[in-house]
Amino acid sequence: MSGHIAPVRQPLVTGHKTYHQITEDICRPTETAPSLSWVITFIISVICLGLFAFSVAWTVWVGIGSWNLNRTINWGWDITNFVWWVGIGHAGTLISAILLLFRQKWRTGVNRAAEAMTIFAVMCAGQFPLIHMGRLWLAIFIFPYPNTRGPLWVNFNSPLLWDVFAISTYFTVSLLFWYAGLVPDLATVRDRAVGLRKKIYNIFSFGWNGSAKHWQRWESLSLILAGLATPLVLSVHTIVSFDFATSVIPGWHTTIFPPYFVAGAIFSGFAMVLTLMLIARKVLHLEDYITIEHIESMNKVILLTGSIVGVAYLTELFIAWYSGYIYEQFAFLNRVLGPYYWSYIGMMLCNVISPQIFWSRRLRTSLFWTFFMSIFINIGMWFERFVIIATTLARDYLPSSWSYYVPTWVEICIFIGTLGLFFTLFLIFTRVAPVVAIAEIKSILKTAGDQYIGPNALAHSHAHGAGHHGTVVPPEVNDISARGTVDIDGEKDKPLD
Repeated sequence: MSGHIAPVRQPLVTGHKTYHQITEDICRPTETAPSLSWVITFIISVICLGLFAFSVAWTVWVGIGSWNLNRTINWGWDITNFVWWVGIGHAGTLISAILLLFRQKWRTGVNRAAEAMTIFAVMCAGQFPLIHMGRLWLAIFIFPYPNTRGPLWVNFNSPLLWDVFAISTYFTVSLLFWYAGLVPDLATVRDRAVGLRKKIYNIFSFGWNGSAKHWQRWESLSLILAGLATPLVLSVHTIVSFDFATSVIPGWHTTIFPPYFVAGAIFSGFAMVLTLMLIARKVLHLEDYITIEHIESMNKVILLTGSIVGVAYLTELFIAWYSGYIYEQFAFLNRVLGPYYWSYIGMMLCNVISPQIFWSRRLRTSLFWTFFMSIFINIGMWFERFVIIATTLARDYLPSSWSYYVPTWVEICIFIGTLGLFFTLFLIFTRVAPVVAIAEIKSILKTAGDQYIGPNALAHSHAHGAGHHGTVVPPEVNDISARGTVDIDGEKDKPLD
């Protein structure tokens, strides 16, 4: 077990933590009274959630006419926000599934919150197609079921139906993956709890006792779910892009949409994870577990996906010019110089130009610039969805039907309300479950803790402690292989399972 540890790796756990300290630090937010900042934020989120309920009730009572949709622009803020929320939900499964399969250790500090973000973002996204139907009680018709009264089978050729299957499957697998990862940590909280709280956590931890068999099954389940979720990362936003790409409208009918939507979704999803994790890191005092190394790694992914999105934008412009198709050329000229030029400029500035600052390591590791850019990027990705939908529909083949779309207060309140729903759920999550995966942080402590690697590693005098190339191997690692025991939570040595 005394394998080589690369000397160039930066620590992912700082503060010279013991196993017991990790448990104490991460469980503390679930066991103590909420802070004043948490209470204020929660009240604001609940008020926004109430605004969402009122706006939806108003829409159902008055009708879709309360929105500013018209005969030309029949998709407005509703589908724009739907695609935006689905994109945000992408990063959780990417961090959890793909990085797990590639054994990336830096995922352990952010995967739990990213998975929760996926669940909550998909829940917000699912609201918009239902509300857009106008009559919510007819949502049953989007599910394929036969009926003796007539042919109620849905149109399987419609990408809107594919959305139903893709997003529901994605939500189910992501929920299972998130909850399966929670089980060991819920058991840890259960073992520290008393009374009714202990009984509740015992129910949700499914009787986990930490035996070798439980860990073996848990790891197998995690790998299976990661294998199922990985194709979903690519398929879900690909299918969402088919809502546009399978049409014949200039500006939509293009084969570049699937990969460009997937890259954009990962781009915006990672930005939202950074927004949430930087706030949680400060408020919940998790600086030792969500380190600068985690933030830098995520900024590298943002730089990569932002560059891919930029190439996709330029490719669209080139192909529109190269095609010689005047309607396609006009669609993109209208995006740049038409009445919605401000949204196109915002999209290019936020998504293509601004992420390039992350080529600088100093800015890539700056908390201020990371937080600023995470919000800036999500604004830009919202602009992208708006540009694709509104500017394309605003001017079609007939100049007599051209129109300009501005959302009403109802549409704006519904969007603000979904933000309230998202943050209300996330804030509740931070109070009832560990935001950082305790078990996974402990699993990398011996190879990523700052007392073992990095410039602040503790020097050990054991003769057998030196690894390859002068790397210090902690004596505990050699003790494990020699004695079959390990120090748990600062207590005396206990036999391994």
